[in-house]
Amino acid sequence: MASTLPLHFKVATPDDAAQIAKLVQSAFRHQDIKWTGPDIELNRRFTTTPAQPLAIITNPDAAFLMATTADGTLVGAMAAVKKTEQLARLAMLAVDPTLQAGGIGRRVLAQTEEFAVETWGVKKLGLNALNTRELLVEWYERRGYVRTGERSEFPAEGLRELGIVKEVFFVEMEKAVGGDGMGEKV
Repeated sequence: MASTLPLHFKVATPDDAAQIAKLVQSAFRHQDIKWTGPDIELNRRFTTTPAQPLAIITNPDAAFLMATTADGTLVGAMAAVKKTEQLARLAMLAVDPTLQAGGIGRRVLAQTEEFAVETWGVKKLGLNALNTRELLVEWYERRGYVRTGERSEFPAEGLRELGIVKEVFFVEMEKAVGGDGMGEKV
């Protein structure tokens, strides 16, 4: 079972950008409707390049954490970006599609949260998820994130040509952290 798979965590270097991009693209393109929502064509067309993780890796106020197996195989990753003295944003949680729904995502998220709190001393973590990915939003809620009531625009170019007629946007979520323990109210 994947949840017992021993994982090793490290902060990515520029040499890791291509393999992170490949992992993120394969995870986001995965056709498991449970996590990705009903808009399969949107998933199928998701693309990323090594330049996107590289921009995070080379930012002095950011990091990309990588989860690898003992043999160095990348199985999960997530970005953290310090936005203010109080807030870090988490993004691009990705798990190898063959290992999804086995606990690796939960472990990568927890490690990234811990990294942000220990490295930057932030008191709040923020992230977002597409409104069409209801089970993913609920998954974040089970990990202590709450909906802020705010939403961010989704780049809507081409949604209609994909057959997507409903409104698509990012649900903004936050979690209080820091102090004497994760999840402590601030």
